[in-house]
Amino acid sequence: MSQQILDLVESGCLKEEPPFFEIGDTVDVHTRIMEGDKERIQIFNGTVIARSGSGTREMFTVRRVVGGEGVERKFPLQSPRIAKVEVKRRGIVRRAKLYFLRDRIGKAVRLKERRFD
Repeated sequence: MSQQILDLVESGCLKEEPPFFEIGDTVDVHTRIMEGDKERIQIFNGTVIARSGSGTREMFTVRRVVGGEGVERKFPLQSPRIAKVEVKRRGIVRRAKLYFLRDRIGKAVRLKERRFD
């Protein structure tokens, strides 16, 4: 019973068309940032290494390397702060979580690209 109530409450908060992307894709995440009374869009690009949760609690983790240092950010998929998620390239992967990329540097971080004809 309580699960049905939770689903009913969550259904009003879900996005009509959530962005479609998969693990291994290189994406640009457009995030709304509030600075005082102004709002701007900040873009974080990187490789999706994990997805977790479901419904309004669904999260995804994006990783990129900046100045030789690995940077990871977790984003809530259903958040109104996420303006859009653009897929730049699709990667071929055989894992649900790509945590092994944390140990790699340089060209070893790259994933093979999935091509569509």
